[in-house]
Amino acid sequence: MRNIDENTITPAVLAAMADCPSPRLKAIMDSLVRHLHDFARETQLTEQEWEAGIRFLTQAGHITDDRRQEFILLSDVLGLSTLVTAQNNAKPAGCTEATVFGPFFVEGAPRMDNGADIANGAQGTPCYVSGQVRGIGGEAVADAVIDVWQSDEQGFYDVQQPDAAGAHTHRARAQLRSDAQGRFHFRSILAHCYPIPHDGPVGRMLQALGRHPWRPAHLHFMIAAPGYERLITHVFRDGDAYLDSDAVFGVRQSLVADWQRHEADAQHPHEGGYYTLAYDFVLNPAGGAA
Repeated sequence: MRNIDENTITPAVLAAMADCPSPRLKAIMDSLVRHLHDFARETQLTEQEWEAGIRFLTQAGHITDDRRQEFILLSDVLGLSTLVTAQNNAKPAGCTEATVFGPFFVEGAPRMDNGADIANGAQGTPCYVSGQVRGIGGEAVADAVIDVWQSDEQGFYDVQQPDAAGAHTHRARAQLRSDAQGRFHFRSILAHCYPIPHDGPVGRMLQALGRHPWRPAHLHFMIAAPGYERLITHVFRDGDAYLDSDAVFGVRQSLVADWQRHEADAQHPHEGGYYTLAYDFVLNPAGGAA
């Protein structure tokens, strides 16, 4: 393997991986190498541009920790997350569509009963959320595990607001279970549009590309139940200014819902009023036809 040049480097790298014991890993890496090399040839990539790319990835690694995932952000804004989600979550008509996971889910959210206030001090207009989890045949899905998380009215998730020790308090985040009729309900706060973290390399990339970092208002859900495919999705707020230009390409029309505003009343004496959201989720059976 000597005297490699621009014409022989690709087959040389492929040959070096020929004995990979994993057929799947070999297929992925072979394709990655071919596409990377073709990208460099197509763009006539300069050494300065290659170095800039390496610096970008290095900066993304440095800013990533257990509270911030710059590589998921990068995948999101390049549309890769939506592509992978779409090609792995085709479902029959009538099932709730999946969308991107996002970088702000954390394990260990507090388990709460139906009816609880999951805001736990997060700032925002009160919002009462309710719905039912069903199967594609209309059957109620009881005891489904429902993870929910969202930002506050300033656009920040709890994990973006650590205390002096670096820990965070779970706010606007919880894990609930559907009841015997598949129903769930909880109190939280009104979702608002917000910019994805744009003070790092991904934000600078968006600025250089003339793109904005905003996401339309939404509430995250992850629903799991035995016998059904896990569903990761959002519910978006109708009328949001960024529904048609989501920075991470996650909006599906079927996931846009009417968040209704109400004046304060005897049962909900909130100064300034409150909102309600009603949205049902339909799960695809595990191993079901797409």
